[in-house]
Amino acid sequence: MNIPSKDPSVRSSSLRVRGLFKRFGAFTALHGIDLDVASGEFVCFLGPSGCGKTTLLRAIAGLDRQDQGSIEIGGVDVSNAPPSERDFGIVFQSYALFPNLTVADNIAYGLVNRRTPRAEIETRVSSLLALVGLPDQGKKFPIQLSGGQQQRVALARALATSPGLLLLDEPLSALDARVRLHLREQICDLQRRLGVTTIMVTHDQEEALTMADRIVVMNHGVIEQIGTPNEIYRRPATAFVADFVGKMNFFHGTLFEKGKVSFAGINVACDDCRGFLPGSPVSVGLRPEEVRVRNVSPDDVNALHAEVEELEFMGAFCRAKLGIAGVKTPLFADFSANLMRDLAVERGQKIWVALPPEALRVFPNGEAHAQEVAA
Repeated sequence: MNIPSKDPSVRSSSLRVRGLFKRFGAFTALHGIDLDVASGEFVCFLGPSGCGKTTLLRAIAGLDRQDQGSIEIGGVDVSNAPPSERDFGIVFQSYALFPNLTVADNIAYGLVNRRTPRAEIETRVSSLLALVGLPDQGKKFPIQLSGGQQQRVALARALATSPGLLLLDEPLSALDARVRLHLREQICDLQRRLGVTTIMVTHDQEEALTMADRIVVMNHGVIEQIGTPNEIYRRPATAFVADFVGKMNFFHGTLFEKGKVSFAGINVACDDCRGFLPGSPVSVGLRPEEVRVRNVSPDDVNALHAEVEELEFMGAFCRAKLGIAGVKTPLFADFSANLMRDLAVERGQKIWVALPPEALRVFPNGEAHAQEVAA
């Protein structure tokens, strides 16, 4: 099987959304959404509850008609088309299987409605049952299956009509952690093998980071950033993205000269100034894993003397809460198990840490979740 290119710039567009608005009374759920999804791409809509991600998915499916804007699926304008005339399959969080139909009949439902020949239906259902790892479950009813098995049946049903677009509305959120991880791997494997363009709604950042080719981060009905998992995590475009995707330390300060930020009386060098003018109020962000601890001396760039106030065991690493003299907000740092052992880190210990200039991210002050640090 030919695997589609992962670079959306070299593939045809499977979904095109322009200027999409959706209102519920006086509340605007979507504010002018523009989005392109390439053929064969796996895209995740990520954001907190109420950000508009499910509303956008339902608008694409035609389940909630937009008030303004256009939607194209496979090059066809479906802006005003009913769901039945849009080329997609959908899997809901609740599975939405028919309890009175067998597993095989659930999968065959869309094919029966299309008046597909019986022999072809039987072949297709058998193939899909094998594809989702349930080859012997066709005669059972949904209630006889586990949650993970039911979700696989729902996935097979969505794929039965060979849709050009697969829509997944938080398909894993009702499952326990172990089953969720296993099914996550299965969905990714199926998507790669079939090459079906897939959009998944999730509020789980780990799901988005591990499954998606690109992530669409949403907040208050707008798109904050679109990018690969690495871009979203390493180069967040806004403070909201930085805070929502992973853990981020924030310091409120001022850009006092090019490449230099001051907060709480501390001056630090920073590579990411992105055109801020001297005197601009800014928020500086740093991932906990970027805090450097090994071989740090007081003369190093951005070296700070800190006290280990708390240690939280996280399995493969410990998250340390560090206190810095004159700074009210603590600095959080992730220490590997090896570092904890080698440096014998313990609560109350005084250590030197460094904030790498290349790892610091600067955002306009006042962006979501920026935390003020007073002297």
